Amino acid sequence: MNLPDSFLALGSAKWLGVPLPLWMAGTVVVLAQLVLSHTPFGRQLYALGHNVEAAKKAGLRTTRLLAAVYVICGACAGLGGILALSQLGAVSPKFGELYEFDAITAAVLGGTSLFGGRGRVFPGTVLGAVLLKSIFNGLVIVQADPYLYPLITSAIIFVAVLLDSLRNNLIVRLGRRKIRVEEPW
Repeated sequence: MNLPDSFLALGSAKWLGVPLPLWMAGTVVVLAQLVLSHTPFGRQLYALGHNVEAAKKAGLRTTRLLAAVYVICGACAGLGGILALSQLGAVSPKFGELYEFDAITAAVLGGTSLFGGRGRVFPGTVLGAVLLKSIFNGLVIVQADPYLYPLITSAIIFVAVLLDSLRNNLIVRLGRRKIRVEEPW
């Protein structure tokens, strides 16, 4: 597929010495963190993720919220696809296969709960992604078998889910704990 040079320049362009795709990723991270932390929409998303039924009972339009999240996800995936295409300059039907597991792993490593209602984009998910890619880079450096990468990713997901589940159970147990109040004499 012949792509125009102006499109391919997008993937290698620099601004202030920093690659343009890094600027775009930083912008998406900052916007996502600001929206989630400082807007009613973000608080509604956390409530929706924590308990859908409770969010419905609280009067939130859960269908609209879910639709908005899917649209935002699709826009971010489209932006990522355009940037990847501009960097690679070629199209492959297998490109991006199994990247969703890497995304889930990065989010869970960053502290996002699989049970919903808890997590941060920055520094949590960003640090999780950096940690995951550092592990993969280390595997390349030690010349590990590439067929082991999915196995290692799934082991990391398993450990992260196990820790998240244990943390969730501990929070539930501490919430149910009855504290006796001493009677005044």
